Amino acid sequence: MLKSRKDLDRIREQAEKGMGRQRMRAMVCAGTGCLANGSLKVYERLRELVAEKGLLVDIAMTEDACGEGQEAGGGIGVEKSGCHGFCQMGPLIRIEPQGILYVSVKPEDAEEIVEETLIKGKPVTRLFYQDPFKGTQVETEESIPFYKHQHRVVLANCGRINPEDIREAIAMGGYAAIARVLDEMTPEQVIELINESGLRGRGGAGFPTGRKWQFAKAAKSDKKYVICNGDEGDPGAFMDRSVMEGDPHKVIEGLMIAGYAIGADEGFIYVRAEYPVAVTRLKKAIAEAREYGLLGRNILGSGFSFDITVKEGAGAFVCGEETALISSIEGGRGMPNPRPPYPAEKGLFGKPTVINNVETLSNLPTIILNGASWFKSRGTETSPGTKTFALAGQVVNTGLVEVPMGFPLRDLVFEVGGGTRIGRRFKAVQIGGPSGGCLAEGQLDVALDYESLHKVGAMVGSGGIVVMDEDTCMVEVARFFMQFTQNESCGKCVPCREGTKQMLALLTKITNGEGTEEDLALLEEVALAVQDGALCGLGKTAPNPVLTTLKYFRSEYEAHILEKRCPAGVCQALRVYSIDPEKCRGCTLCMKVCPVGAISGERRKPHSIDATKCIKCGACVEKCRFGAINH
Repeated sequence: MLKSRKDLDRIREQAEKGMGRQRMRAMVCAGTGCLANGSLKVYERLRELVAEKGLLVDIAMTEDACGEGQEAGGGIGVEKSGCHGFCQMGPLIRIEPQGILYVSVKPEDAEEIVEETLIKGKPVTRLFYQDPFKGTQVETEESIPFYKHQHRVVLANCGRINPEDIREAIAMGGYAAIARVLDEMTPEQVIELINESGLRGRGGAGFPTGRKWQFAKAAKSDKKYVICNGDEGDPGAFMDRSVMEGDPHKVIEGLMIAGYAIGADEGFIYVRAEYPVAVTRLKKAIAEAREYGLLGRNILGSGFSFDITVKEGAGAFVCGEETALISSIEGGRGMPNPRPPYPAEKGLFGKPTVINNVETLSNLPTIILNGASWFKSRGTETSPGTKTFALAGQVVNTGLVEVPMGFPLRDLVFEVGGGTRIGRRFKAVQIGGPSGGCLAEGQLDVALDYESLHKVGAMVGSGGIVVMDEDTCMVEVARFFMQFTQNESCGKCVPCREGTKQMLALLTKITNGEGTEEDLALLEEVALAVQDGALCGLGKTAPNPVLTTLKYFRSEYEAHILEKRCPAGVCQALRVYSIDPEKCRGCTLCMKVCPVGAISGERRKPHSIDATKCIKCGACVEKCRFGAINH
């Protein structure tokens, strides 16, 4: 039980000493993506092999527990870590202190890694990342293009510590910020520092964090709350999940700092139940923090008391909105309420409440320790600091990235992401999830900050980025996101409930080849009405994918309506199937699988398709071995 800042420093020294006894350290990614690819089996096999040789050292072991070959600095550590970020290449293993990164590791690779790398210090080159364009192998993580342009602050410990061991977090500086706050700063000074840093909420609109805290601090009440919003529901987004899985103690510490600043003694972490690994690690981290006296009463002898409860959400997208989230914690249905009053004045159980998302809270410890000027040295004047993004879709390098605010979108897609896959042409990027927008190649030079993205009709949002190539139909993309939003609409307000339903119906009509020019005008009219009239921020931003695709890809809508053609060949109802006589061998396989008898022809002679009979099922395409069927 830690009773003072000195006790915390003592534990940090012990943990650093324990980690120093590991001559080499294999960090096996145990983020959700790598776990799904079998990284746990790799981890277990590595530990088994190292233990058999008597070289396995955990930081829990004392000097007296050293076996043969385990003198100080002579042992080998094999640890689970959080997400390394390069999800596409998992399972991943980082070898420290050399910084070697092995990709796509299998359990059968474990023996060679132990023998060659962990014992002899030689790299296993066949497990290096191979640049798909240059064909060269890259040994260290920092040399891989995916990592080269990143600047990790929030993600600094993800992939570098065991998230299930509080001592590793403490060894890396965990809880040093809250210790400084409790020992040296008043709540007012904390708020002043966060205001000076310019930190803005990383969950969507980018509201200044310190200003939100000021409102809650000024509110008169006998009870106040702070809430961590971990309800990450955007398709293609996994930033908050990875932080909660990989560095849960940073999230806890950030929530403690927020609680101290506004005068709250209780906090909640609201996380969707579909994140079981994050939920498990958060609960374990909270239990460890209580055991060490870092949560509970009279923390570090300061007189400050604070505790945290994890609340699992049912996965409703609307619960990412503050007032809906509060309603869910209270046991009600997750539905937004009109504002004002704002949560800072009247929030959880009617008490002043501050809600910050995972990434916002995770920035706080580093700001406390390094200062406002350090934080503002990255990013832009109005959007300082860094931002995490989940890079997904038709891009060479997918995964979790963190770059300074203001980083060019083009560089994120083509430098960090490696561009679209070989032979495919870039078409669009969806940024900000269902609340964001679809940007064309002409907008690729936009800076990734709040103001710049707003000018082109998009938003930072939570940070999901989906790259699309030439085979993507932008009308179908708008329909997909509208389907998602309509399904997730809570139904409380008419503009969102009925407006999203009507927009979905119009988009479906267009993708089915039944749209008219009047439908296009009506679609835009309804989108603007929903944007103006919806109750909450999620409803107001729901039309963004529609409005941006209409703005930047209007010709695709017109092709669907006027030419009854899908330029990308995606919309099934608009496909026209035909057989290339130069490629057709007359094998009759396509004719045999056609369910409606639309294909005719003699054996060993080119066949043909009757467009009036064809139901466009695609069975013939799947069966043809010669690529003779155009669609």
